[in-house]
Amino acid sequence: MKTPRSGRSVRGAPAAPREMGIYCGPMPSAPSKQLERVPNPHPGRDYEIDHVVPEFTCLCPLTGQPDFATIRIRYVPDQWLVELRSLKRYMWAYRDEGAFHEDVTNRILNDLVETLAPRRMEVVGDWNVRGGIKTVVTVRYEKPRG
Repeated sequence: MKTPRSGRSVRGAPAAPREMGIYCGPMPSAPSKQLERVPNPHPGRDYEIDHVVPEFTCLCPLTGQPDFATIRIRYVPDQWLVELRSLKRYMWAYRDEGAFHEDVTNRILNDLVETLAPRRMEVVGDWNVRGGIKTVVTVRYEKPRG
């Protein structure tokens, strides 16, 4: 039966996603720790890039409970920019991994610096309250001069 615009079948029951034109195929990508990079179109200029990942999730390595954070990545690129789809998949790869707040924030910085060799970078892990304690971890990198 043809689904009316209301999203309900003719009989009044909720329409199936496929009937409403919603894609129901396999996931378009999978988690991956492989960060990719693209050339910086303006390597002669200092400018700041700010990426925010508001729904970062990993697992507490002691309890197995999920930990939630907003991860903010701020950097001044040199020759390379992070490819955003690979960044999304990289962040997604932590979902089922046990990691302490301090460790995962430092690992994200290390992996990005290794891939991009930026002029400067800061990663902030703003972790949701756990056990009555709010944690914010800030790590920085600056390329040596000379």
